[in-house]
Amino acid sequence: MSEPVLETPRLVLRLPVAADIEGWASFMSDETAMRHLSGPQPRLAAWRAMAAVRGSWALYGFGMFAVIERATGHWVGRVGPWCPEGWPGTEIGWGFLPAVWGRGYATEAASAAMDFAVGVLGWREVVHVIAPENTASAAVAARLGAVKRGPTRLPDPFHEVAVELWGQSAEAWRRRRTTAGNFQAAPAV
Repeated sequence: MSEPVLETPRLVLRLPVAADIEGWASFMSDETAMRHLSGPQPRLAAWRAMAAVRGSWALYGFGMFAVIERATGHWVGRVGPWCPEGWPGTEIGWGFLPAVWGRGYATEAASAAMDFAVGVLGWREVVHVIAPENTASAAVAARLGAVKRGPTRLPDPFHEVAVELWGQSAEAWRRRRTTAGNFQAAPAV
């Protein structure tokens, strides 16, 4: 099976590669970007996170994608299917460098990842785990059609972190995409 690559009008979503460490480390060390994601992390933690994502692809056939801006070829974030052991559901998560916030990249990339999760992975439900004060991510979740389901808990060692669960069924996502006239069949992998 070849590695999936998803393309949107402005972005390319592909599996992380070793050269992505610069962007990944920049993202994870940025205080603003990591404000709702456990705070800034050192380069080694970024390497571990990137390796864990790539490992998820090898073990489970899904994980976060590296998001590449078509116009520049630069790494601008990560998005995609995520479900570590003990996680509160099959999640599409996202995180972007602050330099590209406000451009709609999170919604664009997450929509492609949702199509992939529902169409290729066969997920029946998609959730988003969001810190209560993260209004920007809550707005993205709402634009995707998710509804706030209430507070939930993460597995140890993050069990004390306050998070809210947003979500929708695969059927609701398909209906929304079809009604909006922009349903895109998931890519062949």
